[in-house]
Amino acid sequence: MENFINTLNGIIWSPALVYLCLGAGLFYSIMTRFVQVRMIREMVNLMFSKTKSADGISSFQAFVVALANRVGVGNIAGVAAAIGFGGPSAVFWMWVVAFLGASTAYAESTLAQIYKERDPITGQYRGGPAYYFEKGLGQKWYAILFAIAAIISCGVFLPGVQANGVVSAVTRITGDGAMMNFAGIDVGTNRVIVMAVVVALLAVIVIGGIKRIARVAEMVVPLMALGYIILALIIMVTNLDKIPGVFGLIMSDILNPMAGLGAAIGWGVKRGVYSNEAGQGTGPHHAGAAEVQHPAQQGLVQAFSVYVDTLLVCSATAFMILTMGTYNVQNEKTKEFIVQNVDPSIAEIGTPAFTQMALETTFGSYGNHFIAVAIFFFAFTTILAYYYIAEVNVAYLTRRMTAGTQKLAAWFPKISVLLLVAYGSLNSAGYIWNMGDIGVGMTAWLNIVGILLMFAFMSKPTLNALRDYEEQKKAGVTNYTFDPVKLGIKGATFWEDRLKNK
Repeated sequence: MENFINTLNGIIWSPALVYLCLGAGLFYSIMTRFVQVRMIREMVNLMFSKTKSADGISSFQAFVVALANRVGVGNIAGVAAAIGFGGPSAVFWMWVVAFLGASTAYAESTLAQIYKERDPITGQYRGGPAYYFEKGLGQKWYAILFAIAAIISCGVFLPGVQANGVVSAVTRITGDGAMMNFAGIDVGTNRVIVMAVVVALLAVIVIGGIKRIARVAEMVVPLMALGYIILALIIMVTNLDKIPGVFGLIMSDILNPMAGLGAAIGWGVKRGVYSNEAGQGTGPHHAGAAEVQHPAQQGLVQAFSVYVDTLLVCSATAFMILTMGTYNVQNEKTKEFIVQNVDPSIAEIGTPAFTQMALETTFGSYGNHFIAVAIFFFAFTTILAYYYIAEVNVAYLTRRMTAGTQKLAAWFPKISVLLLVAYGSLNSAGYIWNMGDIGVGMTAWLNIVGILLMFAFMSKPTLNALRDYEEQKKAGVTNYTFDPVKLGIKGATFWEDRLKNK
């Protein structure tokens, strides 16, 4: 099974996907005239908008749920993995994919708003790639394919990565405990205990749906992200003399094959897309749940969340690790160490251990404990976001079935996420990361190709929406409206009905 997962991961994450991610970001950056730069002030203003309703969540709640989805183990263990297999210059390519990906995030999240629907059972808003591929691209088969891929990705492959990071961070402090055989896996008792706690807490929250998830994320994510960044800044300020050298490390190997030809680009883009999720097709699900006056508003808010994820949180991790020298660089194919600063027997690439050691050097055991707590909350909220994505796509596939069938199907993502969290908690980090990468790659391929096709063959809805929003803003409008028919956008039935009922 593990060999099959590794082979499949290598096929999905071929160089073609790496360049597709970068190319889509560059394309939408040019087409939107670099909206991620021009409208950054508007992004911040919109983020704190209080607009919400009984059917939707606020822009800020959608922002923090999307950020919860983005800020997880990928920001702490994933950055270490990017450096570990791609060299320090992989960080540069994470920055590149974040900058370009912000425009992709705008496009996909705006599409989610344009083509969202109201759930017939809960009354809440539903949106995402499956909805905009059916209604905007006019290809129901492609929409169904994406929905199935998203359920497999977020309901099966991805939750285990986050759970594995939580258990690894906690057991680094507590130890694995006495060995036992649990469900056919030889594992320490402490790992089983941590896994059981995570599963129990998840079970309580996922029953409450998007509003409960949004409330939890709204309380936890900003606080933990801010605390994490502050600790990174303390390390940087107390080691100012090392910062120029860190920048030198990052910039020295951008194109050179330190860890194998293309390793820095490949691992930087792979971990960048995994972390910030721009183009992956996951962020639009939360964007579609928001209550806004105009679709472009939530697209701008979600573009800003890419910056927060990579340029702040991921960069904080990278600078901590590189400043304190707690990293190894290994050739992924030959397994030979190019740089070995840490005993590999105590720190497996792909775990939070390198970040924990970096904090330990400055803050002692307090730093170690903080990372365990941060990982727990970051990963926990990310698992909640994954569950919601799986739920939305199950709802999409069953939305024209009977109410009883819909309610029964809604239990599938709940059960699958809980089971896969348990499975991921107890397996090795490398194997679980490869499963996660397959999940990311599947949805990224389908989503990026799909939104590019929509741009090529449809009425360029994202650009029309942005132009319309900017024109209204320039005219001094305070109460924005969105008329899809006037803009030549077909299939935006939610917004058509909204205008009729005003």
